[in-house]
Amino acid sequence: MGVLLPVLTLWTYSLAALLFGALAFSRLRGDATGVTATVLVVALGATALWALAIAGIGATDVATRIAEALRNLALLALCATCWRRARGVMPGATLGTPLGATLGLIYGVAALLVLIALGLSLVQSGTPAPAMRQVLMDGRQAVAMLIAVTALVLVRDLHAAGRMADGGMATRSVVAVLTILWGSDLVCYALVYATDGWGPVVVLMRGWAAIVAAAAFAIASGKRGDHALLVSRGITLRLLAGLALAAFAAIVVAATSIVAVVGGSQVRLIQTGIVFGATASLMTLVSTPWLRAWTRVTIEKHLFRMRYDYRTEWQRFTDTLGRPDKGAAPLETRIITAIADLTGSPAGMLLVVDTDGLEAVADWAWDDGAGDYGPRDDGARDDGVRPSGGDDAALVRHLAGTGRIIELDRLRSGAGDDVSGDAAAVPAWMLDDRRIWAIVPLLHVGALVGAILLARPPFQRTLDWEDFDLLRLAGRQAASYLAEDRAHAALADARRFDEFNRRFAFILHDIKNLVSQLSLVARNAERHADNPDFRADMIATLKDSSDRMNALLARLSQHGPARTEAVQPVDIARLIEQVAAGRRALHPIATSVDDLPLVLADPARLEQAIGHLVQNAVEASTAGSPVRVTATRAGDHVAIEVVDRGCGMTATFVRDELFRPFASSKPSGFGIGAYEARQLVQAMGGSMSVTSREGEGTCFRILLPLADAMERAA
Repeated sequence: MGVLLPVLTLWTYSLAALLFGALAFSRLRGDATGVTATVLVVALGATALWALAIAGIGATDVATRIAEALRNLALLALCATCWRRARGVMPGATLGTPLGATLGLIYGVAALLVLIALGLSLVQSGTPAPAMRQVLMDGRQAVAMLIAVTALVLVRDLHAAGRMADGGMATRSVVAVLTILWGSDLVCYALVYATDGWGPVVVLMRGWAAIVAAAAFAIASGKRGDHALLVSRGITLRLLAGLALAAFAAIVVAATSIVAVVGGSQVRLIQTGIVFGATASLMTLVSTPWLRAWTRVTIEKHLFRMRYDYRTEWQRFTDTLGRPDKGAAPLETRIITAIADLTGSPAGMLLVVDTDGLEAVADWAWDDGAGDYGPRDDGARDDGVRPSGGDDAALVRHLAGTGRIIELDRLRSGAGDDVSGDAAAVPAWMLDDRRIWAIVPLLHVGALVGAILLARPPFQRTLDWEDFDLLRLAGRQAASYLAEDRAHAALADARRFDEFNRRFAFILHDIKNLVSQLSLVARNAERHADNPDFRADMIATLKDSSDRMNALLARLSQHGPARTEAVQPVDIARLIEQVAAGRRALHPIATSVDDLPLVLADPARLEQAIGHLVQNAVEASTAGSPVRVTATRAGDHVAIEVVDRGCGMTATFVRDELFRPFASSKPSGFGIGAYEARQLVQAMGGSMSVTSREGEGTCFRILLPLADAMERAA
């Protein structure tokens, strides 16, 4: 312990010197000018020099006494300057009043006492006689106590003048640092006078008082406005936590040091008990949720102008909602968590508007985090779900109309008149469940989307205007996320229905083509039923139609977007002949296919696309006018042409209407065939074009890549 105290003293005063030096430097760099600003920089710098002297030289050296005298004179000058400034802004104040003269005399006496103490220190350092040195030391300590008492009287008057003049945080920060420094001087010099010497514990106590004074000045200055020392809320809380732990350690060290003096033979056992008991107490206090919540609320209430650090809170809120980690909870749960974290609530529940009122759709830690806070009335439910038959319609109308955040404890206690109508709107089941602390509405574009039920925090408090403003804004933001999520879900449903309708339209077009084929077969059967070749073609046509109907039913039953098979080498001559054979019983089909290599295509989809074009050509042609289907090589592609000599199409129709769904030049047409054929060809990596003249006919041309050309390119 004897080795630890000097080390702690060194680090303590070094930290104090660093803090006061940083404060002086920050004020020096600021744009504040005038006598008060200059004196403040000098006082902070002198205090830093005094702390540095103790850290580097010691508490009893004559150089340290000189630094202390300079510090006291600078602090007195700061106190006087602030007092004159406060008196100068008071209505009707005059600096030359008798009260001002009296205080001026006290300031003079205090400065004289500082000089007397410095003179006694200098004489003591040059006196060889031990008895005389002791007398001078006792006299100096008595004068130091007088200095502290006189200075505290002056600080008290400065505080009063600042309150009367509404001096704000500028005066309060100076009062705080002067009170702590001179108050610690009075206590420490009294202990030194009583114990006949500067003990290491007393020196350490004075160092920690200097650190606390610097921290108090920094925090108080951080609330002054544009010229404030900007210290973030997080850094402030961590600094206070560190100071609290350091003070705790100092108290433990002081207690063990005192025991070392008076403990006798059991000193080691008593010191062990003190350390063990203090550590156990600290762990118990830190792990208590109520104490943590109370400490946070108290610090935010007394040290900060605003309860919330809005930048940090909003960043955390939006990150929780908009940037979920992989495997994170659903959006509904994240909304509850984000809003509950604002008030420190341990649990919450999300209710959404339905036809009957409000329906619980998600909760966060409701059973675990909301079950131990406050007794509930008999009959209250534990599952947090609205009881059957609960009437929430009045609450929905009330929240939608007012957007109010309702604090249920106020309604339960009946405090004040309910001018807003909250009591009449809140259903009985919410009032009976005493876990519910507040109701936060979720409003989006003036409509109520839902509401959040918050469980009471570990340290119970009433909501204030800051809570209401922040929760109202957070509720609107959460409602927009919830509405966007619902819109995405509705859009996905609409896309699925659109895909189904699109697929059904294509299939209906194919069914119409099959019906046309079967109708022609039925009509021709009356004239050619005795022809064996016709019967063979009819059977082939019926079998092909049956297979195509089964394929259509399979396509209609698919879930999700329509799928295509992977492209593969296809014998185009064989495929064209297969398409033509299925329709020759209905209309003359002429084919002409060169000796071609394989093409890359989806065989089922390519057959469907060519079938659409052939069917359109058949319907556009007169009876007996053949439809020609040809395939020729065109560089690295194969060109497939379907040509008819029918009525043709105008250039305007080809340009504007042909490839639009549901646009057709035929009275009974669906306008799907050409559109679907081009979609199928493009999906396989090909292209399709059309040439048509009104009254002369039409030529559809499909280009598909050769399989060996694609292999060479790869």
